[in-house]
Amino acid sequence: QVQLVESGGGLVQAGGSLRLSCAASGSIFSITAMGWYRQAPGKQRELVAIITSGGITNYADSVKGRFTISRDNSRDNAKNTVNLQMNSLKPEDTAVYYCNSRRGPINYWGQGTQVTVSS
Repeated sequence: QVQLVESGGGLVQAGGSLRLSCAASGSIFSITAMGWYRQAPGKQRELVAIITSGGITNYADSVKGRFTISRDNSRDNAKNTVNLQMNSLKPEDTAVYYCNSRRGPINYWGQGTQVTVSS
């Protein structure tokens, strides 16, 4: 099992910045990728950004150049952390953001954190 705890959501004006963090604990030794998804009201959950254990990143076209995903792989405290730096936020970025980790064919999800961007 992998446990994911998210932090960092909130309310920000358009053009502002937020940083989301997600700490993974538990059976993290074979996590192959971590990332962020989001779901706006009435819409399907969509990929925002993902980073593999080898450091390869992939972004949704809508956030390229504005969002940056990074990952801390700690061998000391048995936790992996993935961060999402969100700059130049737009009202259309408003959604619940979910942390995701993949361990083989299994996906694990955080509880979600609300990001609201006002115009």
